[in-house]
Amino acid sequence: MLPLLIVLFITVPILELFVILQIGDLIGAWWTIALLVADSILGSVLMRSQGRAAWRRFNEALGRGRPPAREVLDGVLIVFGGALLLTPGFLTDLFGLLLLLPPTRAVARRLLVRRFAGRMIATATRGRPGRSYDVEGQATDLDPHRLP
Repeated sequence: MLPLLIVLFITVPILELFVILQIGDLIGAWWTIALLVADSILGSVLMRSQGRAAWRRFNEALGRGRPPAREVLDGVLIVFGGALLLTPGFLTDLFGLLLLLPPTRAVARRLLVRRFAGRMIATATRGRPGRSYDVEGQATDLDPHRLP
């Protein structure tokens, strides 16, 4: 996992810089900067509206007594999408936008659940799926005056 993160932290900024320079050559430096600033502003507005909607769905799920698993995952994806949109660069903006739009966020959510559901279940059961933690035993009432 660490080598993958190192590669990402090196390649993503290089790719972002390359794309920004290419767009800057095409439309000019000031228009590129203006586009990046507009991107960030639009992203923060979109993150705010999607975050409020996810929070409302979270509270509705709790009100109905249903575990809000989908809503929590949506909230996490919205936060990541917003962070990517606030990061300067067009590639991160694209991925951030995909995480903020409900249809593509649903696809990302399904992929994450499919990929990590087995790990979550195994972790929740401490790595022993199917093992019961019920213990057979007896209880005996003791007379408190006879305790040592």
